Amino acid sequence: MEIEDNFGNLVEVEMGKEVYEGILLPSPKVGTFLLKLENGYDIGFNKKDVLKLRVLKKVTEGKKESALRPSGDKLDVAMIITGGTIAARLNPQKGGVDWLTSPDMLFRFYPEFFKNVNVKKVEVPFMKASEDMDYKDWQKIAKVTADLLNDPSINGIIITHGTDFLHYTSAALSFFLGNVNKPVVLTYSQRSVDRGSSDANLNLQASALAAISEIAEVMLVGHATTDDDFCYAMPGTKVRKLHTSRRDAFKVVNAEPYARIFSDKIQSLSHYHIRNKNKVEADTKFEEKVALVQVYPGQDPNVLDYYLNEGYKGIVLELSGLGHAPTSRARKGWTKKLAEVQKKGLIVCAAPQTIYGRLDPFVYTNGRELLETGMIYLEDMLPETAYVKLGWVLGHKEWASSKDKIKEKMLENFAGEINKRLIE
Repeated sequence: MEIEDNFGNLVEVEMGKEVYEGILLPSPKVGTFLLKLENGYDIGFNKKDVLKLRVLKKVTEGKKESALRPSGDKLDVAMIITGGTIAARLNPQKGGVDWLTSPDMLFRFYPEFFKNVNVKKVEVPFMKASEDMDYKDWQKIAKVTADLLNDPSINGIIITHGTDFLHYTSAALSFFLGNVNKPVVLTYSQRSVDRGSSDANLNLQASALAAISEIAEVMLVGHATTDDDFCYAMPGTKVRKLHTSRRDAFKVVNAEPYARIFSDKIQSLSHYHIRNKNKVEADTKFEEKVALVQVYPGQDPNVLDYYLNEGYKGIVLELSGLGHAPTSRARKGWTKKLAEVQKKGLIVCAAPQTIYGRLDPFVYTNGRELLETGMIYLEDMLPETAYVKLGWVLGHKEWASSKDKIKEKMLENFAGEINKRLIE
């Protein structure tokens, strides 16, 4: 029997005295193949060592049993699939990954996902890597999510997403959706679903529990450690990707996770809003002409002229320490230029490039000098969250008409983006 003709099928492989059962996967190496076992892990074989291969269940691409299996004793959730590694699989011919062509393909790899929920609705607004998204994609996701939040038959929403810029999307949804009435769970995987080391299995199981929980928040759910032991439910405006490849890449910054989630239970860790019957309206206004710029030693302050001349309305500067940039004492000081561009209408906000901690411009003379230029210091707000919030605030004409109003709104705590009780 030709192995290549049975990729994707449930098979039994006989290797001498050992017999293995699982889904047959392609392999990037000639002469080998992979088998996904029931426990979610993969095992590799040399084709020449296979004594017998028997198909237990044939699952063809165009004609297969749907993975959406309703059960009366489980709560209904909806899924929004947007792309990313969690919605991709290995393509050994090109040495990369391809998007899964249907939700069923994702569900087929991880039937454990259905242990606690029914997936009643699936929306696929687009399939993109997160680095290819922009605010228009955030708006699409927000509008689809709002409709699902207002559907009384849906208990929660799970959004699968790429990891690289996931925290931008979670911040955007936090502002666009406001006080949600049900759980909105964004989840991901660092490794594709057909890899034995994929983090998708536990992330999806934990996301299912989060989606039917009482946590009415926009949250990320993903591995808390490098092991498959439990996940964290993390606030959408206080989370950041802090590792390129580890399964516990996302960490809560300047706050605490909402909960610790195992495959079968949830342990609450901090305060959160509980589910309610309020109607959710997506407020997706956004000003595209905003920027995020990190300040570094010796940087020419005339870079600000570029943004001013290109019609930018606002900029978030990632400042050092407690909120510093080169001052009038530096060879290339920023003080004069900052005052100049703000007088011409550019809104300048400050966030900490240190990530952890809070800005305080009153500690040193340099900070006080920069504060006097009119910059808005954003306390402990993460730079990415600050960028998204500035675009959202400036998108509201009624707020953007005066700098005082913009400052008021940037310092208003809409979605937990500012932690007033931060322990330094």
